[in-house]
Amino acid sequence: MIERVRAERAEGFLERWGLRRTGPGMRGMTALVLPVERADGSAAVLKLLEPDEETAGEPVALRAWGGEGCVRLLEYDAATGTILLERLDERRHLSVLAREDARAAVAVVGGLLARLTAPAAPAGLRGLGGIAAGMLESVPEALEQLADEEERRLLRDCAGALAEVAGEPGDRLLHWDLHYDNVLAGGREPWLAIDPKPLSGDPGFELLPAMVNNFRVEEVRWRFEALAEAVGADRERARCWTLGRVLQNCLWDVEEGEERLEERQVAVARVLLGR
Repeated sequence: MIERVRAERAEGFLERWGLRRTGPGMRGMTALVLPVERADGSAAVLKLLEPDEETAGEPVALRAWGGEGCVRLLEYDAATGTILLERLDERRHLSVLAREDARAAVAVVGGLLARLTAPAAPAGLRGLGGIAAGMLESVPEALEQLADEEERRLLRDCAGALAEVAGEPGDRLLHWDLHYDNVLAGGREPWLAIDPKPLSGDPGFELLPAMVNNFRVEEVRWRFEALAEAVGADRERARCWTLGRVLQNCLWDVEEGEERLEERQVAVARVLLGR
């Protein structure tokens, strides 16, 4: 049923925006993406979203960024959440560079984050303050489900760090999900971000994805320093917000029934907590 509705919607927007399909569609968790050609011959992608809490703000953020550091928004239909984007090279993710040169890949993400977090968030986006408050409320129940005392202590310490900064959540426009596979090679710039799940908040909350991609525990510290430097973050605030991001991931795992924390999250927390 969902696929039929998406197909019908796709046909409607191909006609409405004067587009011609140029290849097979790509399906993700919340969207169908179709490569297309516009009437002027330029390449684009038609993205049919199934908006949820995380993706609903994507066109708002893309419009605010105006193509600076990210894929450019060409058309948007508010009623359906359908968007038309410039075509990037979906065959070339930053993860390819990361396998060859971790420092170069981290530098790319840092440079993009510096640009993306520069503007204030538009009104109406989800705020980091509410998200942080919700996480802190969930901690007691999560602690009861964890089997290991050391991991319970780690989770409490992450929550304590988050509590130190939660009252000042920030107002910058955040991408929230800038991992290597959400950075593609572009024509007008070497690398551009895609697929934001935007928030209003502190740039320190943006660092963790690039710290755990192609994870190596010995690289946690320098990656954190490089990313925090790139976005101009106070190190202590960035440390607390990154521990808050670890907390978020751990809480999700516990909600799904896990009784032990994921090894990468534990390793990052230990480094940032000085253990």
